[in-house]
Amino acid sequence: MLFPILVFLVVYFFIATELIDKTIAALIGAGLMVGLHLVGYEEALRAIDMNVLFLLIGMMVVVNTLTDTGVFEWLAIKLARAAKGNGLLIVVFFMILTAVLSAFLDNVTTVILMAPITILLCQLLEMPAAPILIMEAIFSNIGGTATLVGDPPNILIGSQTHLSFNDFLINLTPPVLVAMVLLLALMALLFRKNTRTTEQTRKRIEQSRPEKAILQPVVLKKSLLVFALILAGFFGGRVLEIEPGIIALAGAMLMVLVCKKDIHHSLMHVEWNTILFFSGLFMMIGALEHAHVFEAMGEFILHICGGNLMATALTILWFSAIASAIVDNIPLVMAMIPLVKGIIPVFAQQMGLDDQALIQAQVAEPLLWSLALGACFGGNGTLVGASANVVIAQVANRNNCKITFGSFTKYGFPFMLISLVVASAYIYLRYFLK
Repeated sequence: MLFPILVFLVVYFFIATELIDKTIAALIGAGLMVGLHLVGYEEALRAIDMNVLFLLIGMMVVVNTLTDTGVFEWLAIKLARAAKGNGLLIVVFFMILTAVLSAFLDNVTTVILMAPITILLCQLLEMPAAPILIMEAIFSNIGGTATLVGDPPNILIGSQTHLSFNDFLINLTPPVLVAMVLLLALMALLFRKNTRTTEQTRKRIEQSRPEKAILQPVVLKKSLLVFALILAGFFGGRVLEIEPGIIALAGAMLMVLVCKKDIHHSLMHVEWNTILFFSGLFMMIGALEHAHVFEAMGEFILHICGGNLMATALTILWFSAIASAIVDNIPLVMAMIPLVKGIIPVFAQQMGLDDQALIQAQVAEPLLWSLALGACFGGNGTLVGASANVVIAQVANRNNCKITFGSFTKYGFPFMLISLVVASAYIYLRYFLK
């Protein structure tokens, strides 16, 4: 167990300090894990979540096709005119829109769609883009927490525990809404100076003509039709048990075909360094799972909580949050679900419960909702905590507005702590206050 932890910590140091490009560090780390026989090569490959990678590749191709039409410029100008050039109002609106979209699409898809619009809008309003993009990633993780389909950890929890879409919506929406209100107020306070716009900028926006931004109207109509089919696939795929990754990838290829785009040109615009970074990270986490690191951590949680259900729920909440800030929350949740499912019968027996409905309501749900809230909110802690963070950083860096590990953590970690305090209060008040 010691060697995989040591390799991971060394790689994480280089990712956090950015002494080495994070993609290079992650792939070298994955190579060391396999080369030192800390995990088998086949097992390391199985640890790579292809659904996440296919979703990223597909949506990057879709966004690139839409970008060529000028639709993002059109939307940016429309929004700027609607807000009369008020920078803070636009930023608040964008955060709410990001959170809502993340709840019903997923947070990775949402940031891929929103980032180009945000960058263009910041250029138009002469505002710094990097802090606003960081906020966008944070609010995508917050909003995605509310539903079964909003954040990959929730999809994993739902698929392995048979909790429904409504279960997630009813139990997770209240803390999400409270956290959003508090974080929006804090963001408005922090950004009130950075989002000020000049009189000259506001006049330029009023005189702008959004329709001039559309460069390829025919391609736009075709691509929006295919995009509508992709969105329908995301919703219908949950019922038909088709993963969103394959829907995104197939939909992207259909868009390339219908819009008569060059496939080589489309694939060139995929952030392959992001794809490779996730591959390396998943392989390293696979090595930690192989060494039973997460199981040992789970047993430690049980030991220190001494059989107290509320203490266990809150410990799972904070442990999964802090751990998700260090490693990506997807493999963490994959490792934690079996642990939580194993704890449930122990507490049921201890409490003398044999009715499945009571076990579900009094034992399973407090533990599972704690895991979901911790993993999703904890993803905001650092740049590598959630897929959406890494994706938006890569998009920002490609557009010359650099987001570093430190700059993300400066905003993300305090926002994570505030949301966790809200989640802790919610878990206590809803499930344990007699």
